[in-house]
Amino acid sequence: MNTQAVLDYLQQLQAKIVEAIELVDGKHFLQDSWQRPEGGGGNSCLLEEGLVFERAGVGFSHVLGHKLPPSASAAHPEAAGRPWEAMGVSLVFHPRNPYIPTVHMNVRFFVAKAQASHEEDIWWFGGGMDLTPYYGFADDAAHFHRTNKQALDAFDVGYYPAFKKECDDYFYLKHRKEPRGIGGIFFDDFNALGFEKSFAMQRAVGDSFLNAYLPIVQARKDTAYGERERDFQAYRRGRYVEFNLVYDRGTLFGLQSNGRTESILLSMPPIVKWRYDWKPEANSAEAKLYSDFLIAKDWLATA
Repeated sequence: MNTQAVLDYLQQLQAKIVEAIELVDGKHFLQDSWQRPEGGGGNSCLLEEGLVFERAGVGFSHVLGHKLPPSASAAHPEAAGRPWEAMGVSLVFHPRNPYIPTVHMNVRFFVAKAQASHEEDIWWFGGGMDLTPYYGFADDAAHFHRTNKQALDAFDVGYYPAFKKECDDYFYLKHRKEPRGIGGIFFDDFNALGFEKSFAMQRAVGDSFLNAYLPIVQARKDTAYGERERDFQAYRRGRYVEFNLVYDRGTLFGLQSNGRTESILLSMPPIVKWRYDWKPEANSAEAKLYSDFLIAKDWLATA
């Protein structure tokens, strides 16, 4: 198991994505390297008040600890109490134009270290990406899902439908009874292919992100919008905040493991609104998001 190779890849992936987004936006990311007292550190890259992105965060972290926190050991009771090592790249982009969807991507690797000669390290990969539109376009959803499927098909044609379902199930606000967006793929606790092939699959997912998202940005970034669209965008961003603070495993793990708060909350949108019992006008573009996009759907069938 080559942990250093995973570490090197993740740092290169962060740099590659940051460079690509700077070219699209025209503004540079703030680079904020940090160290964690308990062990490890990371680099948080943040772009605020850009021309295309109102807030974009790309975080790399490599942290170590002496005992798994509840958010991790719940799924792995056999690893409880073990020293651990976690590394990953996580990003969230909040565009300025409401016709560009918000996007999230995460790829990570976790090891619970053996403590005795008869034990083995317990390791797994996780990650995925999902799209959260404010004004939906079937072509965008189909492109995003098609790119995800192409990344996974080389490993097993069954992975895309399985990971799509995991994504739909995971990014769901139970208290609202609605999905966060139009999904994508999500996998966790993955080691089914052995280390080398599992790592190759994670790389395929990470490397496909720019191809999945940037064509959508280019297609929508010059679409005209007004205060109505911005207002709806701010309202829908509230769902993003609710999910991240109530359900998101990465957020919970970071806070429970005494992570760096500024980096953990890098995903928060800059402007958000909540309204009491608000509903969109019937037959409006805003209503269409709920009726046509925030539903379980085979997006590849719409292509």
